[in-house]
Amino acid sequence: MKETKKQSVWAAYKFSIILLGAIFIGSIVGLQMGDKAKMFKPFGDLFINGMFMLVVPLVFVTISGSVSSMSDMNRLKKILKTLLLTFVSTGFLAAIYIFITVKVFPPAQGVNLAMPIAEAIEPFSTGEQVVKAITVTDFPELISKRNMLPLILFSIVFGICVNLIGEKGRIIAKGLEALSEVFLKMISLLMYYAPIGLGAYFASLTGEYGKELLGSYARAMAIYYPLCIFYMFTAFPLYAWISGGMEGIRRLKYVISPAITAVATQSSIATLPVNLEACEKIGVPKDIREIVLPIGATAHMDGTVLSSILKITFLFGIFQIPFTGVGTYISALFLAIAGGVVMSGVPGGGLIGEMFIVSMYGFPPEAFPIIATIGYLVDPPATMINASGDTIASMLITRFVEGKDWVNKKFD
Repeated sequence: MKETKKQSVWAAYKFSIILLGAIFIGSIVGLQMGDKAKMFKPFGDLFINGMFMLVVPLVFVTISGSVSSMSDMNRLKKILKTLLLTFVSTGFLAAIYIFITVKVFPPAQGVNLAMPIAEAIEPFSTGEQVVKAITVTDFPELISKRNMLPLILFSIVFGICVNLIGEKGRIIAKGLEALSEVFLKMISLLMYYAPIGLGAYFASLTGEYGKELLGSYARAMAIYYPLCIFYMFTAFPLYAWISGGMEGIRRLKYVISPAITAVATQSSIATLPVNLEACEKIGVPKDIREIVLPIGATAHMDGTVLSSILKITFLFGIFQIPFTGVGTYISALFLAIAGGVVMSGVPGGGLIGEMFIVSMYGFPPEAFPIIATIGYLVDPPATMINASGDTIASMLITRFVEGKDWVNKKFD
């Protein structure tokens, strides 16, 4: 009996353990070799590039396929309404966590930074930013990881139009479903290389940037990293319990693989295939997971809310500005959520959100490299919460779409 239990635990956590082991070994190698560990970067890039190459068409075929094959369009409306409510609610709770934390432990207290000179930053035009966030100027630009939100909107509209043309559209819907399975199979083959790719990627990353964690930003990191862990171990079980009671909490074990992949790749989009597999094991219906997860990879940003408000309060402290007042809190929350929609999904995309913060608050250009450095250091745990939070969000949405007994049902 004990042996059976051990086997089941190993079966459930095998891939996570192998990934963690590879990342740990890669990190040790990186620390030992220093800059020389950059030689491993091409092996890591092979995996990351492979993920991005496959994930863009996967987003299109999964979303459009799910929408086009829906027999009840009212169900789609219900899923999208619940999705919006869930994303805003979890983001708001994350903001409460970080607001309390930075008031008790100001991240810039006792920190003295020599501010490097940066080029002048052009302020954003809000209307122009919205247009750029949801549209592209030419169709080829749509098929790019840099334009995931326009691609998602296009996929939803395409799926609706296929659905609306009736019988003729069923052939297309079946083709999209078959293509979805093909791309998922390609990704499952790529995942055999994941331990090597992520181990190599982490070796290069740690070798190049490991020492920065011990520098001037240590206090901010000492606040942020434990907060992320605390958020995951308190908010996630709460969401899982709301979703499915104790059975929902037990199914949190499937969130481990997306969390590890997100830390390693620093990308919610690259984690999408692992998230889709995790949600299938959890029991989330196919149409819900194939709509919620791709949208969540671009627009669900609990980790980004945490990191954005940390950056804002850090700048306030550096420039000796009191971080107080309801107006200040509301503006910080707005910028965190607005920046999250723009910047989540791709590694390095946070630079856009960081420029947004600097320009909207009127900080001098010297502020940009300060939070750009913080942004890079906090990106792994922020992405971990963003990506694994998408899995949790899909559970919550299933609870309100399918009812409280969804955990006991078997879906396609």
